[in-house]
Amino acid sequence: MGVFDYAPAPESRDLARLKPSYQIFVDGQFRDGSGEAVKTINPADEEPLAEVAEAGPSDVEDAVRAARRAFEGPWGRMSGAERGKYLFRIARAIQERGRELAVLESLDNGKPIKESRDVDVPLAAAHFFYYAGWADKLGHAGFGPSPQPVGVAGQIIPWNFPLLMAAWKIAPALACGNTVVLKPAETTPLTALVLAEIIAEADLPPGVVNVLAGGPSVGQAIVDHDGIDKIAFTGSTEVGKLIQRAVAGSGKSLTLELGGKAANIVFDDAPLDQAIEGIVSGIFFNQGQVCCAGSRLLVQESIEDEVIAALKRRLATLRVGHPLDKNTDVGAINSAAQLARIRELSDAGEAEGGTRWSPACDLPERGFWFVPTVFTGVAQTSRIAQEEVFGPVLAVLTFRTPDEAIAKANNTPYGLSAGVWTEKGSRILSMASRLRAGVVWANTFNRFDPTAPFGGYKESGFGREGGRAGLAAYLDV
Repeated sequence: MGVFDYAPAPESRDLARLKPSYQIFVDGQFRDGSGEAVKTINPADEEPLAEVAEAGPSDVEDAVRAARRAFEGPWGRMSGAERGKYLFRIARAIQERGRELAVLESLDNGKPIKESRDVDVPLAAAHFFYYAGWADKLGHAGFGPSPQPVGVAGQIIPWNFPLLMAAWKIAPALACGNTVVLKPAETTPLTALVLAEIIAEADLPPGVVNVLAGGPSVGQAIVDHDGIDKIAFTGSTEVGKLIQRAVAGSGKSLTLELGGKAANIVFDDAPLDQAIEGIVSGIFFNQGQVCCAGSRLLVQESIEDEVIAALKRRLATLRVGHPLDKNTDVGAINSAAQLARIRELSDAGEAEGGTRWSPACDLPERGFWFVPTVFTGVAQTSRIAQEEVFGPVLAVLTFRTPDEAIAKANNTPYGLSAGVWTEKGSRILSMASRLRAGVVWANTFNRFDPTAPFGGYKESGFGREGGRAGLAAYLDV
């Protein structure tokens, strides 16, 4: 059977409404940051998108003071029902500007437009809708009759889901009555700054949400500031450890959602067609730049050949190309630094004895690109089986018994997510109870809902975001 040839179907770049420059958002106003103005680039072609005014130490100070005034003033005195109205307003505005946000996200991040359009933007709106519903019901959430907000939350988000992570952090914080100082990743600040526009248009009191673009120094200033009551960080394990050391003994509360090395476990009775789709979604969604990506495939030995053959056939149909083309399945890697990391670990996989395979693929001449890659014959001690690649690289291992699958799946410093593919419900429950992972998907992978908690164990961090459990991080309980 041949592969369908698709004519280009590009989404219009003009929908992003790109501005030549973007400012930080402090105390309800947009202003130039006192830090260096930098260019953010399109990872698909390495062309500049816009100039971004980054924050400096004085901007962090002003943002924290503004957040404190809002917390002790109008926002802190506001009823939950009134706060919920603002969150509903933000959610509706995200929906109304959905196409603009989706195109902007794909330009700034490199992910395919169908992912930003169909996943990131709808889920961002859904988080605001969901937590808007909680705002006047906190006394019934199981945290006591009158739970109180923590105060000023410093939130630092990564580059792989810029808009979604901003919503993930801001929505529960506001629902609980906190105020926010948010720092987006330095390579992907644009949708967070447009979200600040939406927040300004929603007429929130000044200082309730402040958005500071900038690099690691801005994040460190937020973490170290005495006026911050709570830190929420999503990003690398290495940075998470530094933050944990920095806040130890400070009295600040902390939640960390860090790296992962998820095992996707396929038994011999699994629905294979469905499993293949889950494997592909698990590791090649967002170019594998997902903390809970199913980067380790554990296949029961008796079906290894069948699964690998089917997986290769499926990978040959993936379309790698420009993120704004609606036919694209795999977009651009976010940055040159991340591409170098993926190449380093892939080379290590070969050097350590793994067999590397990729489908035939023509890559664009400019931009940051990496072909979807599968390694077979991978040893448990190989770097690509132990370290987070954060790219479209799948390491395949085998097992014979459920006990061996559990041992291999848990043999990692991480514990964020896992998947189990089998027709036996009893096996799913048994495996889920023994896997040291915060999320275990059954006969699916990479499925999210704002009502469901998410978080990890071990070096994948602690605390839960999403669902009723996600409220606890922003309440003084």
